[in-house]
Amino acid sequence: MKSRTQHRCYICFRPLELCYCDSIPRVSNRTQVLVLQHVAERFHPFNTARIVKHGLRRCQIVVGHNSDFATGDLPVEPDAVLLYPEEDATSGIRYHVGPPPGQLIVVDGTWHQAKTIVRDCRQLQTLPRLRLAPAQPGRYRIRREPTPQSLSTVEATVQALSRLEPETPGLDQLLEAFEAMVTAQMARRSREQGTRQRVRSGGGYHKYPRALFLPASQLVVAYGEAPPKSQEVGADLRQPVNWLAQRMDVNERFEQVLEQAVTLPHRVREHMQLSGIAPEMCSTRTQFQEEWRHFLKPNDVLVVYHARTAQLLQQAVGPCGRTLVLKSICGKTPAASGSLDEVLRVLGVQALDPWGPTRAHHRLAMAVALAGHFRLCARKV
Repeated sequence: MKSRTQHRCYICFRPLELCYCDSIPRVSNRTQVLVLQHVAERFHPFNTARIVKHGLRRCQIVVGHNSDFATGDLPVEPDAVLLYPEEDATSGIRYHVGPPPGQLIVVDGTWHQAKTIVRDCRQLQTLPRLRLAPAQPGRYRIRREPTPQSLSTVEATVQALSRLEPETPGLDQLLEAFEAMVTAQMARRSREQGTRQRVRSGGGYHKYPRALFLPASQLVVAYGEAPPKSQEVGADLRQPVNWLAQRMDVNERFEQVLEQAVTLPHRVREHMQLSGIAPEMCSTRTQFQEEWRHFLKPNDVLVVYHARTAQLLQQAVGPCGRTLVLKSICGKTPAASGSLDEVLRVLGVQALDPWGPTRAHHRLAMAVALAGHFRLCARKV
């Protein structure tokens, strides 16, 4: 059977031919935007909070379940307002009046998810709310909305910022990126209409990605350490601190520590267990790109635990090619969420012995063990 595996952008999570990242502008907004995103939206292919995050210079996304928002200490500023539509004129709700707020809080999720988050989170319940009155229906034609006037996250955020800071240029360009995503998807859907085959659901074959059935020689498990957020530079300069990979069937391994544009604090190097690596031992970005492209073969599948790992590599070397994200499989198992350590514990998987001393070596050994576990499970179905 001919493979339908697609190369995917791990920033917008769309197939490369539908990637819209280049159309997203950088907007210097004055109001800090805090997006509270339900975890189910995080990797949704049509989620529009990504446009908000990558387009606005002052934007933070916090991801969690309803319980996380209800019990956590959210970074809510004293002068924050909540952007949240009301079904009716609920008594006791305060609406924002007066000077522009310093922070705009946006809830990203389905109508039910957003309603539950606001209901259960005490930090949000007392905030004044910014009321929107959409003049025209939303343009989110690829996801069903509760009413014609319902807006996507990016539409609502742009409308709110346009009211709070009308002098800020570039806000409308965020909607152009959104429209480009919607139009491209609608065109693709139209081309496929009538030719798509409906496949029965519930079978184990569909629980596990096809990549797990490939020869182990084609599966390259990788892990990279990212620079701390306080040290991050521009996206064009961002790269892994170190990058490790291992082919699953043989002892073919890859290991590089990269030069950083900003010197890492000693405590960070201690945490990554890299304090013994001298600067002259580090590779340049060009050297890393050349070595990695030599190591990863055209037919290989890159296997990572978290999509952020693939994003980190993509920002350093460009498109990653075929990629398997192990965390996406965990959502169909008892280990639906959690760190790599927690997933191994829940599934009863023993981590392999690391082949090096750093934190990345230990994380890679766990990822290899998890990939091997899923390969065995897939073959038992």
